[in-house]
Amino acid sequence: MIAEDVPLEIDADLQSCFPGLYALAFRVKNLDFGLGEAGVEELIKRVTEEIRLRYTLEGLKDVPVFRAYRDFFWKIGIDPTKMRPSSEALVRRVLMGREFPRINLLVDLYNLASMKTGITMAAYDDAKIEGRLKLSWGAAGERFRGIGMDKEIFLKGNEVVLRDDSSVLSIYPYRDSDHSKTDNNTRSATIMACGVPGIDIYLLREAKETLIEYLSLVLDR
Repeated sequence: MIAEDVPLEIDADLQSCFPGLYALAFRVKNLDFGLGEAGVEELIKRVTEEIRLRYTLEGLKDVPVFRAYRDFFWKIGIDPTKMRPSSEALVRRVLMGREFPRINLLVDLYNLASMKTGITMAAYDDAKIEGRLKLSWGAAGERFRGIGMDKEIFLKGNEVVLRDDSSVLSIYPYRDSDHSKTDNNTRSATIMACGVPGIDIYLLREAKETLIEYLSLVLDR
């Protein structure tokens, strides 16, 4: 498994609207999840136990990293009490005694890293990405179908999006595109550690290093 940074452009107008908006993109290559199942089960148990010791349901709304995501959600027109930031939603699920959600091994591992660090993360199959990555405003009328959506929607033009040269990869930072999602056949993926104003870049780097550690633990067994 090889990890390398990926250039990410942030539109100047978007940056001026949200000073302190950062994100970290990196690529993990030579992935092979054929033998990883046993290792991830052990990791799930370890991380969920840590989460239950660290947080309480009542205190989650006051955790600075979750507070920053909530504040950003309000600013982009999303009620975070109805659609919670994914990192907070994962922690909340564990604290409520529900099972950790299994998707595929890469998603499972970045979800564990997300719970551990509080940073929302996403992954995109490199075979389905075209050109460079950019955070920008969506364009009115652009088509988008997110994971789990029955049909396409048309953007209004006030959404923050992650795009490549041909399409919208996510409505940032809460809904990823169905067409670029990863699965256990993915061999190279671009990972996003999604920042918002109020979250220091060092936390994004910590999320990156945590995921790389987890990938190494599972894939190098």
